[in-house]
Amino acid sequence: MAAVESRDNQVVAAAPLLAELADIVGAAHVLSDPDLVAGYVTDWTGQWRGAAAAVVRPGDADEVAAVLAACHRAGWPVVPQGGNTGLVGGSIPMEGEILLSTTRLDQVETVDPVGRTIAAGAGVTVARAQAAARAHGLDFGVDLASRESATLGGIVATNAGGIRVVKHGDTRRQVVGVEAVLADGRVLTRWKHLAKDNVGYDLPGLLTGSEGTLAVITRVLMRLVVPATETQVALVGVLDVGSALTLLDRLERAGRTLEAAELMTADGIALVRAVHGLRAPLSEDTEFVLLVEVSGGTLAEVLAEAPDLVIDAVVEPGPARRLWEYREAHTESISAESATPPLKLDISTPVGELASFLLGLDADLAALDPAPRAITFGHLGEGNMHVNLLDVPDDRREELTDLVLARVAAHGGSISAEHGVGRAKAQWIGLSRTEIDIDVMRSVRAALDPAKLLNPAILPS
Repeated sequence: MAAVESRDNQVVAAAPLLAELADIVGAAHVLSDPDLVAGYVTDWTGQWRGAAAAVVRPGDADEVAAVLAACHRAGWPVVPQGGNTGLVGGSIPMEGEILLSTTRLDQVETVDPVGRTIAAGAGVTVARAQAAARAHGLDFGVDLASRESATLGGIVATNAGGIRVVKHGDTRRQVVGVEAVLADGRVLTRWKHLAKDNVGYDLPGLLTGSEGTLAVITRVLMRLVVPATETQVALVGVLDVGSALTLLDRLERAGRTLEAAELMTADGIALVRAVHGLRAPLSEDTEFVLLVEVSGGTLAEVLAEAPDLVIDAVVEPGPARRLWEYREAHTESISAESATPPLKLDISTPVGELASFLLGLDADLAALDPAPRAITFGHLGEGNMHVNLLDVPDDRREELTDLVLARVAAHGGSISAEHGVGRAKAQWIGLSRTEIDIDVMRSVRAALDPAKLLNPAILPS
């Protein structure tokens, strides 16, 4: 009852502001009914459930600017949100903030096949950007399992990675220009179709990965890539992480281009098979399974020349969706099988440290009583692993997060590889950044948003 009363008080206090916002975006796009708001204030994992004074859905950059200017005058904090596919609670309001949804900023403006760029609103999904690029014989350099819901503004705000980082790099590598609205309503536009533009600070790079704390991204100008004409995909059973890494090295030295390189464990494969009714992908069970996609030549001959590394393998021509299902079904299967919202920790280590990190982590978890059920998978080429702990009660989440992230720090890694810090990891930021580093980030934030109205609860406070 107290929570309901608190929310009602927020709505009453915000009433004059909400009336002003309704004049800006239209009453139909200011949502305060709890049933309509619920989907916006619960994250994809189900772990983060918050409260917003209202959800506001502007339709263009001018409306975003007017909304932020009004909130700035009222001193009311704002949490930006794209497709709400985040895994760390970074776009979930918790204290009655205004939630600013960018999903209506959904116009694909232009695809430039000569300059190989796409200009689009922040609310355009990754899948739509891919389709627009492919219509011109090009492709979008970022791909991830949530492509149908994740938005361009969201992946820029979190510097998303995905399954093609090994070839194209992360989202920051794809950003050419941005349009973004600052906390006080001013519109910042850095938008030039140039491969080289070395005037002053890299503001698009600064906003990429800022998680909505510096500005609200409204439009993006992003690079496109030339897709491989033919690829081959293999599921390869290997004994250990070192064997998988050595195999990737041999593939590249044989002239193959890595399009993707994903590592899975026997436990993860078994879970996916159980949930989706899939048959065993290989004739032999192995501790680790590598999914690798290459262009520039065949896979079979390289695999055949590596009997010291390959226990078993199956090869198909790309896109080989049957083989990819074993990898892409991991996240859904983990959520389906966990009795609680799974504890998802997206981390990275130096590639050379990955094997010892995983061995140490297994030992750390096994020493606990009760030992949590763990499923680990991820992007092998970048040392980026997703550690998922299932059936974790609320009173153990902090303990287990601390254990995993401390192990990451001990191996010189990062507590967040591609999902951001959000709310989930805010208290551990010191494991990956020095106090001077954090102080500089605070200074940047204070310069752009001195009242700290944009996403006030995350990143350095």
